[in-house]
Amino acid sequence: MREQHYYVCKKGDERQIVLLNYDKLKGFGFSPKNNVQDGIIVNKMVIIKPSMIEKVLRRKIKRKLDLYLKLIIKFIESDDNSSGDTLREALNDLSRYKNIIEYKYKKYLDEKYLKILLKKIALLEYELNSKFINLEQYNYEYEEEKTSHRRR
Repeated sequence: MREQHYYVCKKGDERQIVLLNYDKLKGFGFSPKNNVQDGIIVNKMVIIKPSMIEKVLRRKIKRKLDLYLKLIIKFIESDDNSSGDTLREALNDLSRYKNIIEYKYKKYLDEKYLKILLKKIALLEYELNSKFINLEQYNYEYEEEKTSHRRR
């Protein structure tokens, strides 16, 4: 069975359905959250207009960076020193996200915005890395102190 793709556009009062070939179109594709309204379920969405792609990506990136920033603030404010695995996972996830931005989103974003974004991510990585190193050092000193008390 051959897959069919449609483009629905509305101009004034008339409605058109146009058949499109997605192999020839270059755009940003994603799977939206399905909020069913009027019985239409969207499985995949491809945005072709460059300004719209940039707006969608900026919003998406801003949400993700806010999530990482909240995570860093939570780690800095908490005195809990047993969350090394969570911190390591966050650091790995942030570096993976940086690679996605560099290689997948680079062609859609403005070069100036991309440089600023990569600097922000580098700063977040630095903060997570320093917190992770401090946590490891604290755990090492705690273990050393614990073993030194047993020898006396």
